[in-house]
Amino acid sequence: MIRICTITIFVVAYAFCASGHCQGKQDGWPQIRGPIGAGVSLVADATPTEIDLACDIRWQVEIPGIGWSSPVHDNGRFWLTTSVSQPATPEQIAQRTAAGKLKPNEISAGSVELRAICVELETGELKHNILLTVVAEPDVINPLNSYASPTPAMAQGQVICHFGTYGTWCLDAETAELVWQKQLVIQHGVGPGSSPVIVENRVVLVCDGMDQQFIAALDLQTGAEVWRTNRPPMRATDGDFKKAFSTPLIVEINQQLQAIVPGSQWLVAYDPATGRELWRADHGDGFSVTPMATYESGLIIFATGYMQPEFVAVDPTGSGDVTDTHIRWRARNAPAMSSFVGHQGHLYAVADQGILFCLDAKTGAVVRRSRLSGNYSASPLLAAGKLYFSNREGLVSVLDCSPELNLLNVSDFGSPLMASPAVYKNDLIFRTDKKLYRIKK
Repeated sequence: MIRICTITIFVVAYAFCASGHCQGKQDGWPQIRGPIGAGVSLVADATPTEIDLACDIRWQVEIPGIGWSSPVHDNGRFWLTTSVSQPATPEQIAQRTAAGKLKPNEISAGSVELRAICVELETGELKHNILLTVVAEPDVINPLNSYASPTPAMAQGQVICHFGTYGTWCLDAETAELVWQKQLVIQHGVGPGSSPVIVENRVVLVCDGMDQQFIAALDLQTGAEVWRTNRPPMRATDGDFKKAFSTPLIVEINQQLQAIVPGSQWLVAYDPATGRELWRADHGDGFSVTPMATYESGLIIFATGYMQPEFVAVDPTGSGDVTDTHIRWRARNAPAMSSFVGHQGHLYAVADQGILFCLDAKTGAVVRRSRLSGNYSASPLLAAGKLYFSNREGLVSVLDCSPELNLLNVSDFGSPLMASPAVYKNDLIFRTDKKLYRIKK
């Protein structure tokens, strides 16, 4: 059964890429976490185990500003986003503090430039640095967030640069000319986080704010809103416990595409063509859900968010409210920030403070538990039989993809890693707080 499910997800992945459900070719990396949104390279057969920044760099390029969006690529170019902030004045800080808009440890900017960055794949040349807009008086953000955290998505020669409530831009991926711009305004509370995904000719956006919660789809060619579906009602009355930051996972179940979107209280599956709700499961009172869901061994596995994150596995074959019928298992100590990797019947994940898990995907039983040093926001990568975990202290731990989780190597970039890595051919792409690196085999 494990072998059948593993083959199925790769067959579906190939079909997605062939029909446009993925945003590019199979060897592209056109959205967050790669072609199928699973953090898995479908083509790399050999990737670096040891990373020596003195010897193993094909190129490195400085990226202006701050952004935690991951690099995406197709047709010879990387795209990513960044933000360049001007400090808030003492008067602005005093006004926001007095109004209750600035809490301790939050970041307040006077103004923010939102930019799209394009880098040549082969040479590392900075091809475009495009100012999309300047946001005056931006909302405050969490210090672990940025104004450019959502990862772009690419399809049909276009790139979607999304900044949450501040707007969504569609650019021609070759010329960098503006195709359209759209703004769906919500209150994030701590800054934007959800990334766009493209399904056929639709850009699917998650808008789980403090004030309103909905899923929307925009036409890829025009930016026109195709559909909008409100999230299910919640028990919480405080908007802080309604917000979430996850990104849709697109899977095919019984010949029906499903957009799987975890959120506060609910995990919901939607028809990405129409926005129709297919099924929902009440996972409890978790909120600020950030990790993407994972599909492994016939189950959707996701995390419940704060305050005590749990893994929850749901059978995605039901309809309506499946809370009492299709939840298959729960397990403690899930990540609050990073997503997971499913592979050959196992789930691999690292919690925020470095607790590393291999779980049986069918049962939730802990196969192995160990610890990695540091703190984690970036999602892991599986490539060429190896797992890559990068942390906020700048370390990349490489482990074999086995239930034993043998540690193969630890490399130090010397600079925070919060963006999830990407793959190009057999090379690895890492974004630190200052640079984009292409690491050669």
